Amino acid sequence: MKLLIVCTGNTCRSPMAEALVRKRLPQVEVQSAGIFAHDGSPASHQAVTVMEEAGVLFAHQSKPVTRERVEWADLILTMTEQHKQLLLEQYPHAAEKLHTLPEYASQEAAAAWKSLQEAYADLETKRVRFASSFSGDPNTLQREFMHAHQHEIAHIQELEASMPAADIMDPFGRSIEVYRTTLKELEFYVDKLAEKIHNEK
Repeated sequence: MKLLIVCTGNTCRSPMAEALVRKRLPQVEVQSAGIFAHDGSPASHQAVTVMEEAGVLFAHQSKPVTRERVEWADLILTMTEQHKQLLLEQYPHAAEKLHTLPEYASQEAAAAWKSLQEAYADLETKRVRFASSFSGDPNTLQREFMHAHQHEIAHIQELEASMPAADIMDPFGRSIEVYRTTLKELEFYVDKLAEKIHNEK
């Protein structure tokens, strides 16, 4: 498998994740890149420090996302939903292999996203049906619909509130403690990713 991990500047989160994948999944070919990265910037000092604390030594120089890297990858994992959307806009043909790290690695997160998307779709179907049969004042349509479907709306709000984080926190420019927290997040999801890949063999 060829894995591309993407963040913003390719100096913190994605190189940390890349180093963890190299250690945890030596059979996977892995690269990292940044949507707004320049070639050749070093990893942030705090990233190097927390990785050394975790016993993971790595030398890193930043690289930008390119069409060649997107084509190279079998799987592209982003640090945030925004990164994913930006890549989808630029490389729509890569949609099938493009996910955030949390949604791809965690079955619980994937199941929660699926439930929420299904609830949204179901409510939208009901909204279209309701609008087509509604004969009253158009200004009252939304209020009447929300009143008629308050239980479904409350269910969606509960799902939204219980959603696992879709994004890996950006530690850039923040304290060493924030970097340690980000590393713990990355370790959790890379472990989940390793379990998933092993189980798919």
